[in-house]
Amino acid sequence: MKRSEKVLALTDADIDRIIEMAWEDRTPFDAIEAQFGLSEQEVINLMRREMKPTSWRMWRARVQGRSTKHADLSAVKDARFKSGQQRSITLNKISKR
Repeated sequence: MKRSEKVLALTDADIDRIIEMAWEDRTPFDAIEAQFGLSEQEVINLMRREMKPTSWRMWRARVQGRSTKHADLSAVKDARFKSGQQRSITLNKISKR
C-alpha cells in the first residue's frame, strides 16, 4: 500500500487521534508511525492539510527541534507519562469499588 493510500484510508477518528498525538509534547513521531503507519513527514503534511494556517504555524514552531518528539533524541526513556496526581488516584478507595 502506498503512503498516500494510507492517508486516504484514515477515518475521521484516526485523523483526530493523530492530531491529538502530534500536539502532545511527550508523544514521539515513532509512536504515531507504530500505531498508524505514518512517517514524520506524512504527519507534518496531514497537520498542514487539516489545520488552519495560524494553528499550523504555531504547531510547527512548537514541534520543530523538540527532542521529545523524536525517540532517539529524547532523554525520556520510559515513554509512559504519569501524572503527579496518579498516586492519589491509584490509592483512592472509591475508585476500587
